Amino acid sequence: MTAASRFDHLVAMTDRIGTFEHAEHAVPRREHGYCVDDVARVLVVTAREPRPNEAVRSLAQVSLAFIADSMGTRGDIRNRRDADGTWSSEWCTEDCWGRSLWGLGTAAASAQFSISSAAHSLFERSAVLRSQYPRSMAFAVLGAAAITQVDPTNAIALELLRAAAEVLPAANDNPAWPWPEERLWYANALLPDAMIATGAVLERPELVDSGLSLLGWLLERETLDGHLSVTRAAGTGPGDVGPGFDQQPIEVSTMADACARAITVNDSRKWFEGIRMANAWFDGENDANVLMWDPATGGGYDGLHADAANQNQGAESTLALVSTRQQAFTHQTVST
Repeated sequence: MTAASRFDHLVAMTDRIGTFEHAEHAVPRREHGYCVDDVARVLVVTAREPRPNEAVRSLAQVSLAFIADSMGTRGDIRNRRDADGTWSSEWCTEDCWGRSLWGLGTAAASAQFSISSAAHSLFERSAVLRSQYPRSMAFAVLGAAAITQVDPTNAIALELLRAAAEVLPAANDNPAWPWPEERLWYANALLPDAMIATGAVLERPELVDSGLSLLGWLLERETLDGHLSVTRAAGTGPGDVGPGFDQQPIEVSTMADACARAITVNDSRKWFEGIRMANAWFDGENDANVLMWDPATGGGYDGLHADAANQNQGAESTLALVSTRQQAFTHQTVST
C-alpha cells in the first residue's frame, strides 16, 4: 500500500508568517522570502489531508492568514513577501490569484477545519474577478469546483465556472498535435483538469470529453517505457523528441491531480496508472532512475537532470511530492 503523505519538511520550511519558497538542500533560504503561489498550495494539501494532525492544522491556519493578508479589497492578490513580512509585489490576477482561489475553495470544502467558513468568505471576495491568463483561470476553476461540492448553488462559483468555460483553450483539429497551445509549457495537465471540472459541474459533456481526450493524449506523450517522462522546464513542441531535461515535479503532481479528476467521470484504468506512475516517478521510476525525494526530511527534490536530481528541497517540489502521495494513497496505487 502507498505510504501516507509526510509534512515534516513543509513544517520545517514554515515560520509564523508562511512557508519559505526556496531551500539550499533542506535549509530554508530566508533571503528569498515567501510567495502566495506556494502558500496557496500548502492550503490545498493541508485541507485535503484525510487525518490532519496539529502540525498540519497549524500549516493550514498560517497559510489562510497569509492569503488573507495578500488579498486586496477588490479580491486581487499580492504574490511576493519578504522574510520580515513586507509585501514586495503589486496586486494582480495572475497565477497567484488562481492558486489562492484553488486553496480557498479546497479549504472551504473541507469539513475538518475551523477555517472553512473564513476560507469560503475570502473565496467569494476574490472569485468575482477574472484573469486574462488561461492557466490562472484554470487554477481558479479548481477552487470553484470544490466550493460547489458543498454549496452546489453558489452563484459566485458558478459564474466563475461559466466564465472559465468560455476562455479555457479548446483542442485544435490537428490529430498529431491536438494540444490547444503551440507548445507544452508548465503545469500542463491543469488545463484538461479544469475542463473536466468545469464540464462536470456545468453539465457540459463536450467539455468533459475534450478534457479527457487532451489528458489522454498528454499522458501518452509523457509516458516512456512504462514511466512518466514529463515536459522539460523549457517546454516542448510538436517536433521535439524526449526525454527532455530539466523535469519539474510540478508536472508530475499536476498529472496526478488531473488523473484523479478524470476518475470521477471515467473509470478507465489508464487514469489509475497515471497516478501510479506519478507516485513512482518520485521513487526512482523516471528517466534518470534516481530518487526524487529525501527520505530523511520528507522533502522533494527541485528538478530531475539527465543523470541526477537537484538536491535542493524547495516548497514547490515538496508540495508536488505531498500532493502526489495524497492522490496515490487515496486511489490505493502502489509504486513498483
